[in-house]
Amino acid sequence: MKYDILVIGAGASGLMAAYSAASAAADEGKSLRVCILEKMPRPGRKIMITGKGRCNFTNVKDWNSFSAHIRSGAKFLRPAFYSLPPERLIDFFARHGMESVVERGDRAFPASHRSADVVDALVRACHGLGVVIQTEAEVTSIECTEARGFRVLMADGSAHLCQKLIVATGGLSYPATGSTGDGLRWAGAMGHSVTALFPSLTALVPRGYKDRSAQSGMAEGALPRHIPRETPPTELGQKFCGICLKNVGARLIIQGNEAESGFGDIDFTDGGIEGPLGFQLSRKAVKALVNGSRVALELDLKPGVSLTELTTRVKELWEEIARDPRSLRIREKERCRILLGKLMPWELIPAFTATHPEIITLERRGRADTKVWVNLVSIAKALKEWRFDIDGYVGWERAVITAGGISLDDVVPKTLESRIVPGLHFCGEALDLDADTGGYNLQIAFATGFLAGQKAAAATCD
Repeated sequence: MKYDILVIGAGASGLMAAYSAASAAADEGKSLRVCILEKMPRPGRKIMITGKGRCNFTNVKDWNSFSAHIRSGAKFLRPAFYSLPPERLIDFFARHGMESVVERGDRAFPASHRSADVVDALVRACHGLGVVIQTEAEVTSIECTEARGFRVLMADGSAHLCQKLIVATGGLSYPATGSTGDGLRWAGAMGHSVTALFPSLTALVPRGYKDRSAQSGMAEGALPRHIPRETPPTELGQKFCGICLKNVGARLIIQGNEAESGFGDIDFTDGGIEGPLGFQLSRKAVKALVNGSRVALELDLKPGVSLTELTTRVKELWEEIARDPRSLRIREKERCRILLGKLMPWELIPAFTATHPEIITLERRGRADTKVWVNLVSIAKALKEWRFDIDGYVGWERAVITAGGISLDDVVPKTLESRIVPGLHFCGEALDLDADTGGYNLQIAFATGFLAGQKAAAATCD
C-alpha cells in the first residue's frame, strides 16, 4: 500500500498527528492519504487507563506556568505548545462531541469522566477526514527508499510505502498497552541518539514495605532497584496500604542532601508511595536509585506549623487528655493512641507507631514494676520529619511515563522532523520530553502530535 503520510502508533500523539495532517491538507484544498498503523487490537489503549479511567487530558495553565512543570525539554516544546495550546485542545474535543470540565489544579477532564470519550473523539475526528486506522498491524522495521520516502515492513510480511513518516510509538511505560520501545530502537538504528531511559511518575518503595523474599529474579533488561508491582507487601506495608494523606509536605533526600521538596497529596498503595506529590518526587528519586545513590523521603504531616509550635501543641493536647475524667483508668499506651488520633487520621496510627517505636519508652523499676513514658517531643519530631528510606521503585509495568527518549538535539523543534533522516518526524513520549502529573504529559503528546502532523502535511503538499 502507498500512502502520503504514515503514522506508527495510535496513542494520543499518533491519533492527533494523523488528524492534524489530514486537516492541514484539507485546509489547503488537498487530500492526502493518511494511515495509522497500530499493533494493538484497539487505538488509544494507554489513554483508556489514564487518570484511573477519568483521563486528565490537559492542564489549562498558560505557558509560563505550564513550562515550570516540564522536567526535560521545556524550551524545545514551546513551538508545539503554541501550535495547540490547552484552550484549543479543549475546543477541538468540543467540536468532536466531547465536553470538558476543569477541576482543582487547572486539570481538564471529559465532562463524563470517561477516558473512552477522549479516544472516541480522536477516532471520530480522524475518520471524519478519511484517515485509515489499521489495528493489529505490527511494524517490524523501517527502511529509507531511494525516492526519499520510507518502506515500512510489517509482521505479516507485507509492506507500506510513504513519503512522510511519523513515529508516535511512545516509550516503555505500561508495555501491556503496546509501548515496548519499538520507535526508540528504530530511531537508534537510523542514527539518532537515545538518552538514558528510566520510569517516572511511579511508586517509590520504602525499605521494609515489600516482601523481597517473595520477589523473583531480576527480569532481563530491568534497571537496578526495580521492585515489581506484584511483589506482596510485608505486614508493615499492609498497615500503610490504602491510606491517603492530604496537604502534606515532602522532601526528597539524595545522598544526605535535599534534592527537591513539594506540597500536596500522598497515597500509600500496594505499589508503595504514590499520589500527585509522590509522583512529582519520583523522577529524581528513580534516577538517583538507578545510579546507585541513597534516597530517602521525609514527610511533614503538619507543614503549616514549626516544630516548636507543634511540640507545644502536642504537650497541650496531652495535658487535656490527662485532665479528662475518662482518662483516669486508661493506660499510657491508650492515652498515646488518643493523642495520635487528634494529630492524624485514625487509620494511620498503626503504621505511625510501627515505624516510630521511640515514642514509647519502657522503664523497668522492679521485677513487677514497669513505667511507660510517652515521649511527646519525639511524636512532634516524627510528625514533622517522618523518614522513609527508599529501597526501590515500581518499574515500567506501572510507571505513568518514560523519562528519556530520542535526543532533542536530533529533532527540529519547529517541525519535529529529524535532523538526520529527512521526512521522518517524531512526537509524543518517544521524545526526551516529560513533565509532572496533572495533565501535562498528555498535553505534550497532543501538541507534539499536532505539530508533527501539520508540518509533515505541509511538506507533502508543497
